[in-house]
Amino acid sequence: MAISPRKLRNDVYSYSYQNDSNTPLVISVLASLLERTLVRNERIGRKCTMLMPNSKSVRIFDCYETPDMTIKSYLERIFKYTKAGPSVYVVAYVYIDRFCRSQPEFRITGRNVHRLLITTIMVASKYVEDMNYRNSYFARVGGITTKEMNSLELDFLMVMNFKMHVNLSVFESYCCHLEREVSIGGGYHIERTLRCAEEIKSRQTQHHRSQRINPNYIVN
Repeated sequence: MAISPRKLRNDVYSYSYQNDSNTPLVISVLASLLERTLVRNERIGRKCTMLMPNSKSVRIFDCYETPDMTIKSYLERIFKYTKAGPSVYVVAYVYIDRFCRSQPEFRITGRNVHRLLITTIMVASKYVEDMNYRNSYFARVGGITTKEMNSLELDFLMVMNFKMHVNLSVFESYCCHLEREVSIGGGYHIERTLRCAEEIKSRQTQHHRSQRINPNYIVN
């Protein structure tokens, strides 16, 4: 599906927390990139079964069974229940890349990608957004226990030495990288929401106040 730059720019500035907005385009782009990475890594993994890493920091996101949900569906579920803005997913991608760079033996696979995503998105949401749900809520959305969510967050922060800052130039560079990833297939432009962050945060705050939403609401 071809999407024009004008349409994407309109999505940025018309993004609303007051309605059930369409899923941000960055989710589809990020899902596509991670799916390709996963396939590549699992193909490499089949050839290097004798070189499985044992470091705890490399295996912190591993689960016993591969979840029966695609990356795109999982990201869409997270957006559906958290309404995290597009910039949260870009920052989460920054964190994923930083983690991979800090742990050269780490490979994104079907066994770790879901926990990696819910953890980085939750941490990114705390960094980007003014108002956030509790860890217990993110745990329910991500399909894990609160204890697991807390442990994953702490382990991730420890590995990253609590270096979570993402400045505008870094944000822009990762947007450009995501754009290049899909430019061959149709010319997406990732939402550059940090440029209108104050406007978005203002709308989000007004929405929470007007609707008196309880930030601890739990998905049934």
